Amino acid sequence: MSVLLEVNGLAKSFGGVQAVRDVSFSLGRSEMLAIIGPNGAGKSTCFNMVGGQIRPDRGTIVLDGQDIAGKAPRDIWRRGVGRTFQISATFMSMTVCENVQMALMSHHWRTRALLPLASRLYAEEAAAILDRIGLADRRSHMCGVLAYGDLKRVELAVAIAHRPKLLLMDEPTAGMSPSEREALMQLTADIVRQEEMAVLFTEHDMDVVFAHSARIVVMNRGAVVTVGTPAEVRENAEVKHIYLGGTLEAAH
Repeated sequence: MSVLLEVNGLAKSFGGVQAVRDVSFSLGRSEMLAIIGPNGAGKSTCFNMVGGQIRPDRGTIVLDGQDIAGKAPRDIWRRGVGRTFQISATFMSMTVCENVQMALMSHHWRTRALLPLASRLYAEEAAAILDRIGLADRRSHMCGVLAYGDLKRVELAVAIAHRPKLLLMDEPTAGMSPSEREALMQLTADIVRQEEMAVLFTEHDMDVVFAHSARIVVMNRGAVVTVGTPAEVRENAEVKHIYLGGTLEAAH
């Protein structure tokens, strides 16, 4: 598996607090990689540096041969990085289909189209994406009336409309029921295989992490403790000591 993302020596401090210290890891094409750790481990800061929301103090973030460290989120997006958020971010007063159409218009550099024309742009392509996500029957529904699980799927549809090389998912199953969590992550795994898209995600639910990640980055106090397969992480003595203890043993 060839490397898509290479993070080396990433560091970030806020005042006198060193949130991230010399973090390094890689992500292969078509790989799902999870970043986990206890509260305050630095995983969110690290994740947001990859996405461009936070500028690193030092280190490199190389995506497909280009260093994107310190680039603005829009520039990183244009280089093929999509993102979903912990709290679903959709246009609530627009329909499901219109949300995906807007993403497709941005992808095709057509955001300045006049409104009568915009309503027709990429409608068939948006419908195909929604069918793939399992939302074809809700394409005309306003996002403001959807159940939370459906909103998370709309957000995924918007993200993949950009055809990203890398998808960043911040707590993708937060607020969802166990069945919704499994359905969303299985759908994501299917898309990863079909599109050869890589996924970097943070997640608190250990069942989700151990079931769907190929490898796991474990962080504590701003540093990487270990990087390995779910089986390797589950058996790591240091991880057991500092992070969740017996919960790791119970996750399958």
